[in-house]
Amino acid sequence: MRGLQIDGYGVCLPSTTVTFGAETRYRAGAPVEHLSMLVDAAGRALAAAGVGPNDIDCLIGATAGDVQPIPCTAALVQEQIAPEAQCAALDVNSTCTSFITALDVASRYLRDGEYRRILIVAGDVGAQFLNPEQRESFELFSDAAVAMVVSSPSNEDAGVGVVASLQQTWPRFAHETELRGGGSWLPGRDFTPETDGDYRFDMNGRAVLFSASRVLPGFFERFFAKAGTSVEEIDYVIPHQASRALPLIMRRIGVPEGRYANYLRDFGNMVSASVPFALARAWDEGKVGPGSRVLLCGTAAGLTANALLLQL
Repeated sequence: MRGLQIDGYGVCLPSTTVTFGAETRYRAGAPVEHLSMLVDAAGRALAAAGVGPNDIDCLIGATAGDVQPIPCTAALVQEQIAPEAQCAALDVNSTCTSFITALDVASRYLRDGEYRRILIVAGDVGAQFLNPEQRESFELFSDAAVAMVVSSPSNEDAGVGVVASLQQTWPRFAHETELRGGGSWLPGRDFTPETDGDYRFDMNGRAVLFSASRVLPGFFERFFAKAGTSVEEIDYVIPHQASRALPLIMRRIGVPEGRYANYLRDFGNMVSASVPFALARAWDEGKVGPGSRVLLCGTAAGLTANALLLQL
């Protein structure tokens, strides 16, 4: 086990909501809100942890979309909350599962003694990149930001931390979920009204579901073998809120209804904020807490699968 404890977390949601039938989605009013939401969530997490910004010695940005290409998003957050702190700032990106990857990386830094207290910030304002003509994705996503402060357990024998983790990518499915424009391949200067679709989120939901259904059973079989446990021994599952097919995917890996978080109707797919938001909400609702064995998992563009077993 890699010792790690969650000291505090903070959530920031935009004030604007839209509804699609019985479903509610949160949408940021302007792109500038991305950084301000991350900073707000970070401040809430620090307050909940009872520490100040200068008590953080590493800040990890775990967003699917950057605030700007350079510098990293973590550096821009640090500029706002702790400009004089002696703190490392870096980003990790596995799109929708970036928080899981960041938590995995943080646990290794803490185990090795590289850092003692790490702030992870996750969140996106992806709604601005949605294509209104793709109704499935346009009605699915929400904007949000979540931050968590993690540290080495004060008691080495506390038995809290990362039990096991596994991440794998199947690049043959890489183009089933993508945003082609904005990088070096299709830079912003090449945008024209005719290429508008290349600068918007593009997802083939049916293909993604089919691909995930093919690879996830084997992936989780390998993960549970690595963790030395089974799905029956997990107290609660925090899955990425990927789509309305969430119950189907959970059944495919043997997780019964009532044993996993499902906030899709009220909050939708929050991209990189999805997993930490569901974890924070489940904690607030008393579904998880100290002593719980919790599985964080999800799929992301790539196609990537990510799983991390956390002992709280």
